[in-house]
Amino acid sequence: MGLFEKNESYLLKYENMEKVILYYKFAPISDPDAVRLWQKNLCEKLNLKGRIIISSHGINGTLGGDIKNVKEYVKETKTFKSFKGMAFKWSDGGASDFPKLSVKVRDEIVTFNAADDIKVDENGVIGGGKHLSPKKVNELVEKYGEDEVVFFDGRNKYEAEVGRFKNAVVPEVETTSDFKKELKKAKYDDLKDKKVITYCTGGIRCEVLSMLMKKSGFKDVYQIDGGIVKYGEQFGDKGYWDGSLYVFDKRMTQKFSEEAKDIGSCIHCQSKTSNFENCVNKSCNKLILICKDCFSNNTCSKNCQKILSLA
Repeated sequence: MGLFEKNESYLLKYENMEKVILYYKFAPISDPDAVRLWQKNLCEKLNLKGRIIISSHGINGTLGGDIKNVKEYVKETKTFKSFKGMAFKWSDGGASDFPKLSVKVRDEIVTFNAADDIKVDENGVIGGGKHLSPKKVNELVEKYGEDEVVFFDGRNKYEAEVGRFKNAVVPEVETTSDFKKELKKAKYDDLKDKKVITYCTGGIRCEVLSMLMKKSGFKDVYQIDGGIVKYGEQFGDKGYWDGSLYVFDKRMTQKFSEEAKDIGSCIHCQSKTSNFENCVNKSCNKLILICKDCFSNNTCSKNCQKILSLA
């Protein structure tokens, strides 16, 4: 094959390539409804699918489509003053990963039920924790030691079942909106004078969580730039991360290297696994960890087994 044919083949492949982008930015938006309409029209024009949430605090989105159209979306979106400098994470996938396009205005771009507590300016959430690069995270732990530096999980409890930072504190929360109440519990008082590193999938939840923690009396709070994703990309399984990352797409979990360990326990036999499934009792649908050897019993409890046997 000649050089021209190779280049032509590459260009044809590039033209048919699709990508997914993930992004967020906390910044003041004076007219969220106008921004919603603009974003919806822009995405429809470019045949993009996914989800965008807009509030007076900023924007949070995940979109997929043809790579040229995604690039055009990024270029156009950055022309809006509040979105200048917004970081976009690129991932494999495309429009088919999403059932439709959804562009909505809500009180918060990530739901803590704390809209009145959140104040933003052009630099982001006011009063949030200090940002650390993945490298600085390791340096902080190495400097002060694991007794003085505490990792604090900013995700739902089930996400931590398959992966978390070493010796992390995992709060008893089923949804993000539970955090505000959870932080008031006395069991966290011993942490309030320590250096606390919050972490979540991509960083957005920790922008708000770290602010709420400081309001609750935690004195020295940090957050990881880019979240677990960026930390895993840089250090794989050679740093302070253990296990798999729970992700909100068809994969369910993601490993950073072949050295990743399964740290979750099968609901039936307690063997180590990272495999999530939904309980087959549709009226339950609870997300459970289940190993391949127990997959034939894809229920979360004896009660659900009984319901199915009577159906």
